Amino acid sequence: MSIRNTNSRWGGVSRFLHWLVVALVVVQAGLGLTGKALPHGPTLFTVIGIHKSLGITILAVAALRLAWRWMNPVPALPSTLKPHEKGIARLTHWALYAILFAMPLTGWISSSAHGTAVKWFGLFEVPNLVGKNQKLSMLLLHTHEWLALGLGLVVVLHIAAALRHHFVLGDDTLRRMLPAGEASPEGAVAHSRLSGR
Repeated sequence: MSIRNTNSRWGGVSRFLHWLVVALVVVQAGLGLTGKALPHGPTLFTVIGIHKSLGITILAVAALRLAWRWMNPVPALPSTLKPHEKGIARLTHWALYAILFAMPLTGWISSSAHGTAVKWFGLFEVPNLVGKNQKLSMLLLHTHEWLALGLGLVVVLHIAAALRHHFVLGDDTLRRMLPAGEASPEGAVAHSRLSGR
């Protein structure tokens, strides 16, 4: 497997970063829901601390992933897609990036405005981005929660599109992002049939 992307396939680094973000977001969602259900106390504060640390981690990984994307070719979308489908695919990808940046930033700024420092897994303290402001803190906290719902919606659309590519269109869009996925002769044949070649 190539480390770098090609015009037809995601490279090893892109795949690793993709699935790392997926894993982090799944854990983060679980922590967020757990925190909602817990009463005030030491356990809640521990969960929130881990949640904030993972948020900073996701922000860093998303930035690294975006930088790597800019330094590599982006595999082309299947030629069988209609122009509006390609537009929706690009919009969905950029919406995912936007939310992956917006969620940690709103959480970080909300903590700063609340006057609570974010300590990354207890190893070091990240700087507060704004001064204490309870109204701003609450506004951003609500925004953070709405973004979580938005992320869930976009992820569902993303998964549905990947499954459609694999099971309905029969192309290699999903396979080429799987950890050990490679383009297959069957996928190429299906792609040729669907495109009329």
